[in-house]
Amino acid sequence: MKPCVFVLLLTMAAVTPVGAQAPAAGAAAAAVPEAPAPDLPSPPADYTYRSGGRRDPFMSLTSGTSVKVDTVGNSAIKGPAGISVYELNVKGIVLSNGTYVAMVSGASGNRQTYTVKAGSRLFDGIVQSITADAVVILQQVDDPLSLDKQRQVRKPLRTQEEGK
Repeated sequence: MKPCVFVLLLTMAAVTPVGAQAPAAGAAAAAVPEAPAPDLPSPPADYTYRSGGRRDPFMSLTSGTSVKVDTVGNSAIKGPAGISVYELNVKGIVLSNGTYVAMVSGASGNRQTYTVKAGSRLFDGIVQSITADAVVILQQVDDPLSLDKQRQVRKPLRTQEEGK
């Protein structure tokens, strides 16, 4: 055996005793004292958050709309004005006094049915027109990256699957 390999083996044997194990991670963590939590100042009572062009952290990422919800979990705005365009379900369309009126409801949690006519306000749009088979809505786009600030959304009475 070469002398340098022998010295290396002796050095390793002297440093690590036979049968010794490394201390457990929990024991090492318990031995280190935790640093005290820093005292963070609380914001003043009149503080308001200004987005400054950043995305609203309470905005739904799937629908692109911000829904204000109270502590009970119901929409803060009652009636059709509390229903987002993407949550709107057209239940029926009726001809009343020569104009079309639509019966709509919100998402599955909101079982209430409302009647809307052309010009009715929704949470993020206005009912532009109602035809015999669809409701046309002018939706306000709340995306700072979009060049279009409004878009036309057509909500049919029956979907393609129901029509077949």
